[in-house]
Amino acid sequence: MKTKIKDLRIAAGMTQQQLADRVCVTVRTINSIEREQYSPSLMLAYKIARLFDTSVEELCCLKENLENEEIGG
Repeated sequence: MKTKIKDLRIAAGMTQQQLADRVCVTVRTINSIEREQYSPSLMLAYKIARLFDTSVEELCCLKENLENEEIGG
C-alpha cells in the first residue's frame, strides 16, 4: 500500500529510527512500510498521522489506493 510516510518523515528531518522510536515500532517496520512491503495497522497509521498532523486518509493515500484497487480488481 502506498503511503506518504517517507515524504513526511524526510520533510520533518527524521530518520527511520527516530520515527520508529516515536511510534514504538522497529525500524524494520518503518522500512517495510516505506517500501510498500507492509501495510501499517490502523493504530500505527493513526499514531503516525497524529505525529505528522495529518489524517489517516491522507497519510495512506486512500483515494489513490482505492483507484489502484479498482483498476487491479
